[in-house]
Amino acid sequence: MQLLVAFSTHDGENLVTDDHAGMAKYFDVYKFSDGEVEFVERRENSKYGGDETARHGDPKKAKASLSALEELDVWVSRRFGPNLPRLLKKILCVVVKVDTVAQGVELVQENFDAVAQECDKGESRGHLIFKR
Repeated sequence: MQLLVAFSTHDGENLVTDDHAGMAKYFDVYKFSDGEVEFVERRENSKYGGDETARHGDPKKAKASLSALEELDVWVSRRFGPNLPRLLKKILCVVVKVDTVAQGVELVQENFDAVAQECDKGESRGHLIFKR
């Protein structure tokens, strides 16, 4: 099985720690398959620095973030906001209790079977939490 996984980051090294996943400047995309991990691309979050008057949980905010994550299977960050139930209908959200993208990649790789199982549940998926 192959999964495309996005990590919320401002700088490519650290996960976003100062806000929700959707407030990241970038989404770094990795391909996980057959025990291998490969960096694929960096996607800009077109919503970054956008309308800050919109409240957290606004459905338009969820839609804007998801537009940058099309064709991906999993979204990883330290924190998700009140839009989490909306997001889960489209993508598996994984909360990781680590600071760096590299540590997040390791956690996803170590828990790949659980991530793949939850992805297979489609719209009835829940979110996962991993920590060291």
